[in-house]
Amino acid sequence: MKILRLHHVSVLLVATCCTTQVLAAEPDYAKAALDMMKADFKAKGPATMERMVQQDEAQALCSANPQGLKPKPAKKLEQAQLAAVKYPADGQYMGDWKNGEKIAQNGRGMQSSDAVGSVNGGNCYACHQMSKTEISFGNIGPSLYQYGKLRGTSSDIVKYTWGKIYNAQAYNACSKMPRFGHNGVLTEAQLKDVMALLLDVESPVNK
Repeated sequence: MKILRLHHVSVLLVATCCTTQVLAAEPDYAKAALDMMKADFKAKGPATMERMVQQDEAQALCSANPQGLKPKPAKKLEQAQLAAVKYPADGQYMGDWKNGEKIAQNGRGMQSSDAVGSVNGGNCYACHQMSKTEISFGNIGPSLYQYGKLRGTSSDIVKYTWGKIYNAQAYNACSKMPRFGHNGVLTEAQLKDVMALLLDVESPVNK
């Protein structure tokens, strides 16, 4: 009986040792991928290594918690992002909805083939339905069809809409929506045009 028990202990020790060695030898795939990118990636135009690998505090926190944040840290992140939203200096939120429609349809921007400083598109239809005439649109985000017609244009709605486009993480921690204003994807004038697309009664969004 003693010999049998010693045998079991020996097997257990060997198994534990082997398991520890396997875990210790597990490669760091994230680091390997980053090293490969740094070695092979060639910056050109607005496509830079910094844009690919440098994260701000909000991005790093969301990356470290892919299943989502708990309520308290989520609220803290949203408050910090909301505090960073820049509202129009002239107090005017609405531009031209026709230009806004072009921005919504345009998916180009920040590619190696683009000139530095060139104007980007918003590619809104990639994630949202925005009009009843559009035959192709994504569904990652909610439908925005009749956005202004359903919500109105009160000062609270206008300010919320601006903040949501400028930095979606101000209202939804770790939102998948790009932070168009915060990250300089769209200019202030473009943001105003997209605002008009969503809120102007003449916009196809509200027909």
